Amino acid sequence: MAAPALVALAHGSRDPQSAATINALVAEVRALRPDLRIESAFLDHSRPRFQTVIDKLVKAGHDEIVVVPLLLTEAFHARVDVPSVIAEATERHPGLRIHTSSILGLESVFLQVLDERLRASLKAARVRELDALVLAAAGSSDSLANQSVARLARIWGAHHKLPVVAAYASAAPPATGEAVRAFRAEGRRHIAVGMLFLAPGQLPDRAKELALEAGAVAVSDPMGAHPEVARTILARYAVGAVELVPV
Repeated sequence: MAAPALVALAHGSRDPQSAATINALVAEVRALRPDLRIESAFLDHSRPRFQTVIDKLVKAGHDEIVVVPLLLTEAFHARVDVPSVIAEATERHPGLRIHTSSILGLESVFLQVLDERLRASLKAARVRELDALVLAAAGSSDSLANQSVARLARIWGAHHKLPVVAAYASAAPPATGEAVRAFRAEGRRHIAVGMLFLAPGQLPDRAKELALEAGAVAVSDPMGAHPEVARTILARYAVGAVELVPV
C-alpha cells in the first residue's frame, strides 16, 4: 500500500520570496523522504493553490493525503481557513481521505534555528555584545496565540540569560519598534531581534524595518528552509499517516 501523499500548506504572500522560501523548505522535506509524494500548496496569494494540488494528486491516483499546515500558532488561519479548504476538497472528491495534522506550532527546537539565523545577522553586522532580545512574530487577535509566542520568548531569554520581550507585526502590541525603544529607554543599546517567521513577506519585512529604525543592532532572517523545520513537518506527517490507517 502506497504511503499517503504529503501536502505542506502555507498561507502564501504577495512577496514572491515567500513562495520561493516555502518551496525550498519543501525541497528539504523531499530530500529527507524521497520515497514520499510531497507537494507545497498555498491558501492565498501564491501558487499553486490548495485545490489545484489536490486535483493533481487525485488525478495521479492518490486517495489518501496528509495536510501539514505550515502555521506557527493556532490562530484564524488554523481554525478557519484550513478546515474550510479541506472540507471543500473532500466534497469535490468523494472517497478521498484527507487528514489534517497539527500545525507546526512553536517547537523549542525552533529556538536553535532562531539562534543560527541571528548569529549570521550578528556576524554580518559585526556585533559581539547583546544586552536584550526581541522575539518578533506575526501577531493575532487571538490572545492565546500571542501568549504562546510570549512563552517561547521567555524560554529563549532564559537560555541566553538576557531580558526578552515578544513583539508582533500585527493585531497586538507591542510592535518591534516599540519593544526596541522600550529597551533603549532602560539604557540598553545592543538589542537584537529574532524573526519567528517561516518566510519573508510584508509582515516580517515591516517588523524588521521598524526594529532597525528604533535602533536594533541586528535582525535575523526568517527560519526558512532549515533541516529542523523540515524534520518537524515530517514528524507531523508521521502522526497524520498513522491516523489514516484503518482500525
